[in-house]
Amino acid sequence: MEASLSARSGCKILPDSTRTIFALLAFAVIATVAQAQAQRQYPSRPVHVLVGFAAGSGPDVLARVVANQLGADLGQSFIVENRPGANATIAGNVVAQSAPDGYTLLYTSDSIAPTPFIYKHLSYDVSKDLTPIATVGVLDGLLMLVNPAFPAHSVDEFIAYAKTHRLLYGSPGIGNGLHLAAALFDKTTGLAMEHVPFKGTSEVAAALLGGNIDVMFVTPPSVIGLVKNGTLRALAFTGSKPFAELPDVPLLKTSVPNYPPVESWGIFFAPAKTPTEIVDKLNAAIRHALREPPVADVVQTAGYVPDDRTPAQTAEFFHQKLEAAQNAVEAAGIEPN
Repeated sequence: MEASLSARSGCKILPDSTRTIFALLAFAVIATVAQAQAQRQYPSRPVHVLVGFAAGSGPDVLARVVANQLGADLGQSFIVENRPGANATIAGNVVAQSAPDGYTLLYTSDSIAPTPFIYKHLSYDVSKDLTPIATVGVLDGLLMLVNPAFPAHSVDEFIAYAKTHRLLYGSPGIGNGLHLAAALFDKTTGLAMEHVPFKGTSEVAAALLGGNIDVMFVTPPSVIGLVKNGTLRALAFTGSKPFAELPDVPLLKTSVPNYPPVESWGIFFAPAKTPTEIVDKLNAAIRHALREPPVADVVQTAGYVPDDRTPAQTAEFFHQKLEAAQNAVEAAGIEPN
C-alpha cells in the first residue's frame, strides 16, 4: 500500500533508518541553536561564586567587591558563598563537578596552586577540571607579623632570637600559600620553627594575638587595620617595593636577600568545558569591573595591581604559577599528604 501511494504521488518514502537520521540531525540543530541562544542571553539567572576561604578574608573581600560590580553590569545577582577548607580545594571540587554553564564559578587565591603537589588524593585535577577566566590582581608580597609583645623589633633581631628559642608559625593549612611563604623563610634563614596549621587566616591572627604562635605571613587586606592600630606588628613586607598602605614597614629582602619572590593573586575559574562565549563574556565583564572606582579602590588599597589578561593569558599565567608552586613546595621541604 505504501509503495502504491508513493508511486501515485510521485514521491519517494524514505526508509525508517534514514528518517531517524534526519530526525536526529534536526534535533541536534535545534539543540545547538538553543544552546547558542542561551549563551548569548547569559546570565539569565543568578550566578553562584564559591570562595574557598572564610568571610572577611582577603580573597572573600576581593570576590565580593568584583561580584557586586558584575551583578550591576550584567543584570543578574552574583552570589558569593564561602566554602572554606583544605586550601580552597573543597570549593574547587564543587565547581569542578558543576555543570559547565557559567552559573557556578570559583574565586580563589594563589593557595590553590600548591594543592596538586600537597595532596596525594585530590578529588579533581586543578589544571584540567577548571577553566581560568580572569585574574583580578597580583600583589608582589606578604606581611610578616608578630605580636606587639614579641621581643624582636626587626627581622635581624627575629632571626637571632629564633636561633636560641623554640618558635611556632601559623598558617591557614598545610600547603597554603602563606604556609609556603613562612616555610621558605624558615629554610632560607636556616631556622627550625614549627608549623601550626589552622582553618583560616582569622584563626591564625587570633592565635598570634593570644600568644599561641610567634609569627605569621599574610596578605595585607585582612590585617591592615590591625597593623595600623598597633594590635599586630609588621616586621617586614616580602615585596620588591614597600607596601603603599604601610610604607614604613621594611622590606624582607633587606635582611634576607636570597628569600625567593612570593606573590599573591586571585583568579576566577569556571568548570572545564564551559563554552568559550561565556568565558569570554565573563572575562570582559571582570576586566571592566576592575576599572570601576568602587572595585579599583578596594583592589589597589589591598595592594593588588588590577589585571587585564585575556582568558588565554590568564590560563598561561595560572600554569606558570602551578610550576612555581611545585618548585616552592620542594624548596620548602613540604611532604605530600
